[in-house]
Amino acid sequence: MNVTCLTFNPFQENTYLLHDDTKECVVVDPGCYDQAEQQELKRYIEKNSLKVMRLLNTHCHIDHVLGNKFVADTYGVELEIHEADLQTLRSVPVYASNYGFPMYSGMEASANYLKEGDTVKFGNTELQVRFTPGHAPGHVVFYSEPDKVCIGGDVLFKGSIGRTDLPGGDFDTLINSIRTKLFTLPDETVVYPGHGPETTIRYEKQYNPFLR
Repeated sequence: MNVTCLTFNPFQENTYLLHDDTKECVVVDPGCYDQAEQQELKRYIEKNSLKVMRLLNTHCHIDHVLGNKFVADTYGVELEIHEADLQTLRSVPVYASNYGFPMYSGMEASANYLKEGDTVKFGNTELQVRFTPGHAPGHVVFYSEPDKVCIGGDVLFKGSIGRTDLPGGDFDTLINSIRTKLFTLPDETVVYPGHGPETTIRYEKQYNPFLR
């Protein structure tokens, strides 16, 4: 599986495109807001002859959902989230203007909600869905066992963790999610977070000050 990261919007959010040699592709957390960012995403997909099969959100805070409608409309895919983050998604239009995104267009998620233990399939690739609340009530991560890659959203960062002071956040819940759902992965697993550089499970076990 190939992992491509495109960083968008003032929050410097990491949007991920996952694809394999079949050219089938999933888009995770599209943060592209304005036309220039949308076109950057579209150009990458066209240049690499990718076929977008699925649209996934790790969670539904504003910086991770700004491009949902663009991707859904452009590629004819439905939005897939965990049901516990439905209220998080539906609240975004209420406060989008206050965060400087007056042109945000909301959309509903598919009723086929992601849940713990699900498998997301595209091409020759399978991703395990792991439920990791704490930063957001319906946060999930996506893990490829053969590739030892985890698309981690805002759960774990290099040397840090996701914030827990937003609605639905809880510090103890987040720490438990990291210890039971991420730190049980192989140490060499690469974690691609929602912001900043990638890290590894081994590095975070050794150096993350929140998890020693």
